[in-house]
Amino acid sequence: MRTFTVLLAMTFLLLGSALAQQTATDEPKGIQDNSFLVEEAYNQEDGIIQHIFAFQRTADSGSWVLSETDEWPLRTIKHQLSLTLQAAHSGGFQGAGWGDTLINYRYQAIGSGETRVAFAPRLSMLVPMGDAKYGRGLGRYGVQTNLPLSVVVSKKFVTHWNAGATWAPHTENDLGQQAGTVGVNLGQSMIWLAKPNFNVMLETVWYSTENVIGPGKTERNGTVVMNPGVRGAFNFKNGLQIVPGMSVPLGVGPSTGEKGVIFYLSFEHPFAFAHSKKSN
Repeated sequence: MRTFTVLLAMTFLLLGSALAQQTATDEPKGIQDNSFLVEEAYNQEDGIIQHIFAFQRTADSGSWVLSETDEWPLRTIKHQLSLTLQAAHSGGFQGAGWGDTLINYRYQAIGSGETRVAFAPRLSMLVPMGDAKYGRGLGRYGVQTNLPLSVVVSKKFVTHWNAGATWAPHTENDLGQQAGTVGVNLGQSMIWLAKPNFNVMLETVWYSTENVIGPGKTERNGTVVMNPGVRGAFNFKNGLQIVPGMSVPLGVGPSTGEKGVIFYLSFEHPFAFAHSKKSN
């Protein structure tokens, strides 16, 4: 509880500072690819890499996930490769440890962060680093896809839309029983650009997942979450942008009563070895 209180206080201090700060340039760099649950359709710019840290805790079960993602432009600005590492604790199981790892490829099919409409489909491989006996992973390899669409509505509002699926042919439960599972997800977010360096967010996500309940048998469950939050940016003359944020995910509909917290921290900066060959 003490650690949680410290994190909460630090996040509010950082966001308050971001809201009040005066950036070093006349045209401060706005916040763009820093949502929490809904993916934006923006690949990394030429020569820019991003490190994303996120901590999500569910109050009722005590489950939590700590993730770190590195995003790199690959060969041309249209291609991006990223790696997501996770540590997790699943409520009802003892201890914490590695969760599954994701190796992600995303293609900038339409637009970019500078256009009104952008579309960048993603394909990911799920590597079973987590121990299924403790509820930390699938236990076997899986594949995930997501279709993020981003639309600039006005100078003050941007919206993002997601549709995706996860497939694992041999998911394990804590008893070692296996079955094929398919999960689907939909997401939508509205971002209010209160200032270039301070945004108010409302994300809504729906998940339909399958749990293994016996050999070859699954049970489907639905989850709906609304996630109000805020994020702020610190921009530095050397090109570094630091974005802290927090949100409070709340279950609605079939998930009514569930609640939690998300802490977010991103570091985006130039890196010489990340320079790509821009496409025509």
